[in-house]
Amino acid sequence: MDHFLYRDGILHAEDVAIPDIAAAVGTPFYVYSTATLERHYRLFTEALSPLPHLVCFAVKSNSNLAVLKVLADLGAGMDVVSGGEYLRAKAAGVPGGRIVFSGVGKTREEMRLALQGGIRQFNVESEPELLALSEVALALDAVAPIAMRVNPDVDAKTHEKIATGRKENKFGIPIARAREVYALAARLPGIEVCAVDVHIGSQLTDLEPFEQAYLKVADLTRALRADGHAIRRLDLGGGLGIPYTRSNEAPPLPADYGALIKRTVGDLGCEIEIEPGRLISGNAGLLVAATIYVKQGEDRDFLILDAAMNDLVRPSMYGAHHDIVPVIEPAAATEGHPYDVVGPVCETGDTFARARPLPPVAAGDLIAFRSAGAYGAVMASEYNTRPLVPEVLVKGDHFAVIRARPTFDEILNRDSIPVWL
Repeated sequence: MDHFLYRDGILHAEDVAIPDIAAAVGTPFYVYSTATLERHYRLFTEALSPLPHLVCFAVKSNSNLAVLKVLADLGAGMDVVSGGEYLRAKAAGVPGGRIVFSGVGKTREEMRLALQGGIRQFNVESEPELLALSEVALALDAVAPIAMRVNPDVDAKTHEKIATGRKENKFGIPIARAREVYALAARLPGIEVCAVDVHIGSQLTDLEPFEQAYLKVADLTRALRADGHAIRRLDLGGGLGIPYTRSNEAPPLPADYGALIKRTVGDLGCEIEIEPGRLISGNAGLLVAATIYVKQGEDRDFLILDAAMNDLVRPSMYGAHHDIVPVIEPAAATEGHPYDVVGPVCETGDTFARARPLPPVAAGDLIAFRSAGAYGAVMASEYNTRPLVPEVLVKGDHFAVIRARPTFDEILNRDSIPVWL
């Protein structure tokens, strides 16, 4: 469910008409719904109750400070994968005790940053990282709480570029070696073993891979406790998918996911951490664009927009689908016309959809990409020297620009020409 609905024939974000935002900030732009963010976060907290738990929002899915602040004010933790994301979480008011640091390539500088600023735990992904973390903690006279991320070799049945739990993926240590690596961690100075971590992929639409992975984690937790490790938390990752179409696609609900967690690991007495990103922010955002031209081709018509692959890369990078809707609601009997929906970037890959049935569109018409709140603005670039798209947050009948579109002068002034030129 989201809060983007037609009212009197005009698409609204909560109580704000989309054309009003377009008139104020120009197109293209991202717009997020506070009510949707809050609702989706609460679905997870309700699903895990009464187990002790912490819902850590995956910052990589949408790292805007205002979005993070909305969730932080509800008590959310944050899952970060870089020093920059750590600083964003802190700037949004999240205490270090609610921040989990994930990722396969943490640098010593990032480790120092988190140890000095406060951290709930590091999700350690390799023995070299574990040794480096011990050295950094020892130099700071600190103790680093850790979970080892285990790779359960479970096929998440998702896109190959976002699957993370198979043995050929770069993430985690093989679960068969986990007891050996935990024994090493327990011997190292400056390291506190406190948890087990697993994450098998993103945009999962079937609970069965989760069940496979979590049963393996449950068995491992019992074995680690028998080895003398005080495992008090389980970080079960994220990855629950969202419906990118308004068809019959129906990924599992957070309530079903919560029931699975209770069934598989609920008897271990551990605090549960999960790291949802897409399901909280994905359907909470739209990308709104304007039509520049409608171009007639040899055997197809092209809808040329002012948004491009640098603004929303998912269709080009993953072949991903986003529902595309007109901002002005068409009459009920309007027949769809197939368009190739494309952007102005000089790449054939700058294509959002092929032969997509849409109501007849004219130059200047506004269209909206649904489910664009996750992995949209965060993956944007300035390719072709196109300014980053502004972001807007709506709450009720108010809206605010939460990241402005940079000017061309601001873009050009970031470069410098050597004195010898």
